[in-house]
Amino acid sequence: MPAEVRAWRKAQGSLALVPTMGFLHEGHLELMREGVRRAGTCAATIFVNPTQFGPNEDLSRYPRDFEGDLKKCASAGVSAVYAPEPSVVYPPGYQSYVTVDEVSQGLDGASRPGHFRGVATVVTKLLALFRPEVALFGEKDFQQLQVIKALAKDLELGVEIVGRATVREADGLAMSSRNKYLQGAERQRALSLSLGLRRAQAAAAHEKDCEKLKGLIRAELVKGDAREDYVAIVDAQTLKPLPKLDGRPARALVAAFVGTTRLIDNVEI
Repeated sequence: MPAEVRAWRKAQGSLALVPTMGFLHEGHLELMREGVRRAGTCAATIFVNPTQFGPNEDLSRYPRDFEGDLKKCASAGVSAVYAPEPSVVYPPGYQSYVTVDEVSQGLDGASRPGHFRGVATVVTKLLALFRPEVALFGEKDFQQLQVIKALAKDLELGVEIVGRATVREADGLAMSSRNKYLQGAERQRALSLSLGLRRAQAAAAHEKDCEKLKGLIRAELVKGDAREDYVAIVDAQTLKPLPKLDGRPARALVAAFVGTTRLIDNVEI
């Protein structure tokens, strides 16, 4: 891989990287198209990373469509796809992991212990392998984006981490590979996450009390029979909870189960 990267740089100059776990949708492809716009070469990775899944999570069930993913990458202008086996990324004797202490706390960090340790480790390895000028990630996984921005800065990896806005279905549902799990009426019920977020976003024009804004989100989850994991309004950089909106950039985040499917979403507020 380093030899390939050197050849790309010699021919095309700069490099953009889009790390994914595959089963690609329009959100991923928008990241790739932006990578093509920003650099001479855009590469993608497809790797279902085992270290970011807990023992009761859906690693074995995680949807896969490798041949379809390759066609989508090509359609978005990606020059190469790196899709290693887990034994290549984590060979026998592997013992080094990356942790990002503060922004990984709470939210998904609390609900999925060890998740961000796995994310931070694999992303650090990919950035070290490719040494891109820019790497692109979606804002739907907002806490993950802040974890990756922190590790790139703290470890001085020399890469610009770019977050791109969540891409949504026409009815507002955030695009996610896990949407495939939604069965029957669950698809409509899943809209409760984005509906609640939009209600809070609109109300924030006059309501600054974050508990009241969170109540609007929770009310929509109840209507949709979605089981709350967390509802939070936080400082957009530190991810610390906010009691009131005070002018600094803020984010409303929600995670909930619709049936057995865990979904996350967020909006600027």
